[in-house]
Amino acid sequence: GIHPHDAIKVETEHLPLMKELAGRNRVVAIGEMGLDYYYDNSPRDDQRQVFRSQLRLAKQTNLPVIIHTRAADEDTIQILIDEAPRRGVVHCFTGGEELADCALELGLMISFSGIVTFNGSDALRTIAARVPPDRILFETDSPYLAPIPHRGRRNEPAFVAETAALLAEIRGVTLDELAVATSRNFIDLFEIA
Repeated sequence: GIHPHDAIKVETEHLPLMKELAGRNRVVAIGEMGLDYYYDNSPRDDQRQVFRSQLRLAKQTNLPVIIHTRAADEDTIQILIDEAPRRGVVHCFTGGEELADCALELGLMISFSGIVTFNGSDALRTIAARVPPDRILFETDSPYLAPIPHRGRRNEPAFVAETAALLAEIRGVTLDELAVATSRNFIDLFEIA
């Protein structure tokens, strides 16, 4: 996939090449794609165009999408509604209620990173508590966003246990119950046998 930071670099041959690569057996998704208005490393029009193109490619190839969105909820919602991806995940979710509702209505999964453990992430924890059990995932986003108590350090895959423990607590389930649900969700999303 083409990250929104790199949307300005896209040339005409990139999307046909992505389509060709998407046909390979080991490719399980298209992404990370989306919008990033926080950094604005690429013009917003380019980001929107490349995002739409990749969502369409995912439909053509029947692959799930991995969506990055930061400080761009309104445009992300509109593009998701317009393009209606068949399946996917909004990764490292930091959006608001409207984006969460849109993603869930479209059948997408929502994944939470160490950000959900940060002080001041109460609104994010509220969203994480209400995502249906068949739509939630968690992730490291390594090497970034190490959860508390590791914040400020380079994130490691082992630290995902801290994120999972907090998610289980706020959802009122055991860690084992959450692990079973998210493992099943991962397998379903990526159609791993």
